Amino acid sequence: MAVNPDEDTEFNDALRKYGIIPPKETTPPTPSPPNSPKLQDVLDDLTLEELKELGEEITDDDIDRDIDLYRRQRLAQERLQQKRARFGRVYPIGRDDYTREVTEASKIDEEGDEEGRGTGVICFLYKDGIPRSDRTSGHIQTLASRYPQSKFVSIVGNKCIADLPDSRIPMLIIYRKGEIRNQLIAWGADRERQLEGRLIQFHDTTEVIKLLQSSRPF
Repeated sequence: MAVNPDEDTEFNDALRKYGIIPPKETTPPTPSPPNSPKLQDVLDDLTLEELKELGEEITDDDIDRDIDLYRRQRLAQERLQQKRARFGRVYPIGRDDYTREVTEASKIDEEGDEEGRGTGVICFLYKDGIPRSDRTSGHIQTLASRYPQSKFVSIVGNKCIADLPDSRIPMLIIYRKGEIRNQLIAWGADRERQLEGRLIQFHDTTEVIKLLQSSRPF
């Protein structure tokens, strides 16, 4: 009698036990399906308009409430960010403006800032015609547009500090809460630098220093 070793019978099991026919091949386990994404992860990738449309399509009341709550939180966050984004450009100032536009401005707390940290103000001292100053001016413009929560002002160096030598240009003076937090003098004099691709969001003006000092040379 011919034996089919692929058949799943008690007789074949006995033959396998004594090694008369080879062991039955085992079927590899079916891989588990990937975990479904969490609702929070899905909502994070949607715009406010897409969240509104999704809420209108959902029929599950519990999920609909979660989506509506999340959308309201996102909307409140965006409105707060818009209120905090008070600047967005570099403001030219003169010597007579310095106290009001720099020192006093740095004492003003941001909208919703319960810690009372004041406003970050970056004062850029420059002189036209000095290559490193001209290059830094472009970087400062980029920073100002990228981080509208912080105030960037510019002033001709010797109009801010009498007889300021060109060797100390460009200079960055960083204020918060009415105090100078740090300074960069003659930034870029040792070597050319670039900020593009190195911009990071900063919650304290001291982070500007880390940004400028860590930027890579051309």
